[in-house]
Amino acid sequence: MKQSHAALAQLASNTLFRPASEAASRVCEEIRSRHGDALVAVLFYGSCLRGESSEGVLDFYALVDDYVRAYDARWPAWLNAAFPPSVFYLECDAGSQRLRAKVAVISVRDFLRGVGARSVRSGIWARFCQPSVAVWVRDAAAREALVAAVVRAALTAVERTLPQLPDARGMQRFDATSFWQASFRETYAAELRAESDTTIQNLYHTAPEYYARLLEAALESLAGERRIALRRDGALWIVEHPLRRLRRARTIARLRRPAAKLLALIQLLKSACTFGDWLPYALWKLERHTGTRLVLTERQRRHPWLFGWPLILRVLRRGELR
Repeated sequence: MKQSHAALAQLASNTLFRPASEAASRVCEEIRSRHGDALVAVLFYGSCLRGESSEGVLDFYALVDDYVRAYDARWPAWLNAAFPPSVFYLECDAGSQRLRAKVAVISVRDFLRGVGARSVRSGIWARFCQPSVAVWVRDAAAREALVAAVVRAALTAVERTLPQLPDARGMQRFDATSFWQASFRETYAAELRAESDTTIQNLYHTAPEYYARLLEAALESLAGERRIALRRDGALWIVEHPLRRLRRARTIARLRRPAAKLLALIQLLKSACTFGDWLPYALWKLERHTGTRLVLTERQRRHPWLFGWPLILRVLRRGELR
């Protein structure tokens, strides 16, 4: 770990290695029973973590060291390796409560690629610059890999967001609130996600101190590597870039977005094969994030591949998945 990343690494470690909730620990037991010795770490993230709730669907990433060893059959391993991660749905009981979870399985290698600056899609780094909890970690090497991944995710978030902010001949002024809301808005726009401005604002306000500290540490890391010139004016950060580098980054971002959307669509179709009862879940997510309620017929519920597409196409035409 570079010395310039020390503050980021400490923040990442403090955030990751907190006690997990009983519900998250119970789901983690089920994940461990499914993937056995191939499992390296289990990360809990998302709305249930932010809201300290076990209602709804809990979100997890299961990191493995080998796809073949993680499954009982070859085809899910090959599918996972081709388009990581693979997303599965599971349920388990915790006393009298029924817990529901969404689990994304990915190798440590693919996870580290996904948080990197060269990643086409924003899905992984955008999730893990947000607070997450390592519910279970296999060993010290896995702990180090998780900290390195969160550090890389934060740096990628800052590097990707800065070119999207307004500038005056390469000079930008912003505070933590405007920065992170711009970052979340940009990452959702690059995926097939339905998120309102209110949701984006609430996402930031669940942990404003964390995001302020993360931004400060990431900016200072980039300044320490002489990637940017940095100073501060009260709550405002003032960042200067070479204009040529800024324009090049914006061009790359425009070119990357269509590829990101295509990969997100492929991922969505793949998840339909692995997830289970995917169409009711997708419509539940849509209603939760946009307020739009669409009702399935019994035929659509039983045969979503044959009869569910008119409903999905209607949503796409209305621009509610973006």
